[in-house]
Amino acid sequence: MPPWLSRWHSHPSSLPIWANPCASVPALGHLCDCVGTMAGSLGGLHCLLTGASGFLGHRILQLLMEEEGDLAEIRIMDKEFSADLLGTCDRFQGKTMLNLLQGDIRDQEFLSQSCRGMELVIHTAAIIDTVGRISRDVLVAINVTGTERLLEACVQNNVRYFVYTSSVEVVGPNMRGDPVVDGDEELQYDSKLSFTYGQTKKLAEKRVLGANGRALRDGGTLMTCSLRSMYIYGEASQFLLLHLDEAITNGGVFHRLSRKEALVNPAYVGNVAWAHVQASRALRDPDRAKKVAGNFYFISDDTPHLSYSDLNHALGKDLGLGVEPKLALPFPLLYFVALLLETMSFLLKPLVKVVPPFTRHLLRLLNTPFTFSYRKAQRDMGYKPRYSWEQSKRLTGGWMESVLPLRKELLKKNHKL
Repeated sequence: MPPWLSRWHSHPSSLPIWANPCASVPALGHLCDCVGTMAGSLGGLHCLLTGASGFLGHRILQLLMEEEGDLAEIRIMDKEFSADLLGTCDRFQGKTMLNLLQGDIRDQEFLSQSCRGMELVIHTAAIIDTVGRISRDVLVAINVTGTERLLEACVQNNVRYFVYTSSVEVVGPNMRGDPVVDGDEELQYDSKLSFTYGQTKKLAEKRVLGANGRALRDGGTLMTCSLRSMYIYGEASQFLLLHLDEAITNGGVFHRLSRKEALVNPAYVGNVAWAHVQASRALRDPDRAKKVAGNFYFISDDTPHLSYSDLNHALGKDLGLGVEPKLALPFPLLYFVALLLETMSFLLKPLVKVVPPFTRHLLRLLNTPFTFSYRKAQRDMGYKPRYSWEQSKRLTGGWMESVLPLRKELLKKNHKL
């Protein structure tokens, strides 16, 4: 391993989601003390990025390395590190100090050591679940308790700035499927959330914004903000990869899961990542911080308002991929089928775990018009999309083209073609 890249890790354990806490390694405390001391002696920004191997976190890391000229250190936290992430670290060799922290977001001591000497935390780590594969206990433990403990670690270690990755799902759609068109931060919406993921993100966001203004141990003040991103697409999107596989097995045609009139405004991953960089700068700017600290912002871009299925088609049509013209069944009938599937899953629960292929929540999510403006983020933090729709489409389409032969081969190997 190159000398500019250090790695703190631990041995695997029985933990279901995250690797065993780094705190279990006897030498880690000494290492953290050394790095904390060194961090204090180096000029420039010291940043902790959680969820750095994830789709969004990885892109934030790239933009931090490309755009933040005063970076002294980035601590990169995740449950494991992908080959792509390690490749990114190698590409930026020598630009700044990088430390890989492999551990458990629920472990207070690990988080405290990770935050030592840091000024900024960007917290993207979370479990995303749209169909009920993950238990409520695990979602709460990672998404809510992990965030609470990270905030406490920031207070105890005098971390001044905290940017949280939230989601549009903290708003809805609600159980009635009430639409939103060009919503903003002043929107009064009856957010009766029926699904655990949105509930946990909403609770975590409440903790983050509630922590704004907390006194730090050194007498300073913690400043926080939350970014509610739209559905994110782009290179390496696992959701997009799943839809691509389904299109391949469906004769080169994307399944239609959403009605054409159910317009949403997805956002390109590079733009959502850029918003995190802009938010971190705004919190460190005394004038902008007066507006940004303690607030949430909707993050979208200039991607056309499309249904989810029509977005897939827009990204894949240059590859010869089509999309089904309408839903397989009328929406009310699909909704009833989802209810039957959920009932069957519930009745079988004592015997076996059965995850429905789709749920009423997923159908509402995919078929409710739900669009939001980024005007307030533009006004308060200076956010402006870094990538146009044409650039976003070209980059995403190029990635889809590059993985298409490999996905076809893999599906053939697994006898799905």
